[in-house]
Amino acid sequence: MREWFAAHTQAKSEEKAAQNLIRQGFSVYLPRYMKRRCHARKIDFIPAPLFPRYVFVAMDIAKARWRAISSTVGISYLICNGNKPTAVPEIVIDSIRAKENEGGYVTVEDTLTSFQPGQSVGISSGPFQDLSGIFQTMTDNERVTVLLKILGRHVRAHVPLAVLRPVD
Repeated sequence: MREWFAAHTQAKSEEKAAQNLIRQGFSVYLPRYMKRRCHARKIDFIPAPLFPRYVFVAMDIAKARWRAISSTVGISYLICNGNKPTAVPEIVIDSIRAKENEGGYVTVEDTLTSFQPGQSVGISSGPFQDLSGIFQTMTDNERVTVLLKILGRHVRAHVPLAVLRPVD
């Protein structure tokens, strides 16, 4: 049975990792969005990974040589729980793909935030769905930094602003 799994990439190596995994015969999904960039007093939009340092890999772990993923150029490690890779629910991948435009980029609503640093927030969709965290800062007009408590420790994550909701 084919399922989706997340692989943690080396810094700024998402595209390289995806290409190397494809060369090995894996199905790969690297969701991207058009990131607003201010450079030399100009504002433009460039493709950027929706989840920096992550790619999704589809495979049947009973048949695939999944241990080879961690030694792939551009990959740091496959996300596992113990000795087995942790599956990402297919609905997560489908919901991300449903938000892609004609160009294949995920559209992220352009909203201003009313969240304050230190405010409790919940994540309404995506790989971190139903987790709660602490709002830290805006990274640009579409993404925010949130501190999530995962496996007993705080982990900094960058998520689209559109998936946040206030928690009382």
